[in-house]
Amino acid sequence: MLVDTPMLVDSHCHLDRLDLTQHGGSLDAALDAARARGVGHFLCIGVSAENAAAVKGLAERYADVDCSVGVHPLDLQPGVAPALDWLLQELEHPQVVAIGETGLDYHYEPEAAELQQESFRLHLQAAAVTGKPVIVHTRGARADTLALLREASLAQAGVLHCFTEDWDMAKAALDLGFYISLSGIVTFRNADALRDVARQVPADRLLVETDSPYLAPIPYRGKPNLPQYVREVAEFLAMLRGESYARFAEQTTANFKRLFPLARV
Repeated sequence: MLVDTPMLVDSHCHLDRLDLTQHGGSLDAALDAARARGVGHFLCIGVSAENAAAVKGLAERYADVDCSVGVHPLDLQPGVAPALDWLLQELEHPQVVAIGETGLDYHYEPEAAELQQESFRLHLQAAAVTGKPVIVHTRGARADTLALLREASLAQAGVLHCFTEDWDMAKAALDLGFYISLSGIVTFRNADALRDVARQVPADRLLVETDSPYLAPIPYRGKPNLPQYVREVAEFLAMLRGESYARFAEQTTANFKRLFPLARV
């Protein structure tokens, strides 16, 4: 691992879904490649009841991996919201440090809006019961996402991950106590509006992520994303915000620890 730079955290990655071709099919090698670039911790994200065991298993296997459990709005079974009892039981696992990802996605499935809202409310209820932070996916559902977050009125914070909305939505989420996490999308040539948001998010409310295997940053756009590329995202954001990389890494790691106090960082 690099010793001359502070630790960086990939706050949102799907380790059970990575394309490991570049690393000879080895997740160990993929994580080592990230560690060699200063990435010291990984949050592996749950998206369904089916992959809950996989993400928990990875968190048990690696000391620098923690996980979340939840059901992504696009992974809901038709007409069926997840059971609250199931979610609360999953959240008892010591390496499950967060809830989600959950949220709303009307871009791909506007016809499922009612079911998505039911599921999102259930995840927010679990957050209220357990005190664990919630990881929110939102696309094409700005008003409803904010309305449900306001309705929940959570005492603990959460994060809007892979943020792609405008400053008005970011400000509204920040006012509710939420953090903003940025991915490789911020490096894309057509992401000027998102870069404006990235410049304005308060330093103590910002996280960085890959969302790997999706959304690889430039210069890897179009290729499978890997946790090691969180370094490119962080370096880009540091430059954009006029900060040193070291300062940016220190701050976002501190933010991660504050938001996810149960993580083994």
